[in-house]
Amino acid sequence: MNNLGLAYRARKLTYGTTNVIKSIRDGSAKLIIIARDASDNTKKKITDKCKYYDIPFKIEFISAEISNAIGKKNIMVVSILDSGFKEMLL
Repeated sequence: MNNLGLAYRARKLTYGTTNVIKSIRDGSAKLIIIARDASDNTKKKITDKCKYYDIPFKIEFISAEISNAIGKKNIMVVSILDSGFKEMLL
């Protein structure tokens, strides 16, 4: 969980459904983390994109944990943009 905050401070993380989908489409996403309490629609939208573009994803943590780790509120999905951080979080 601490690694999420580190990735955010290193600018190797994007958050929010729109930004995450953009990172999946442009190929910069290395790992997607989806909150367990995200809506079913959000989970489906993100997981479908991940499967299509062959990006690994994890449905882990709750939004409060993710939000707290990066210092934001109500974050449901984040995209890790660096392979090193991806390995630390897998």
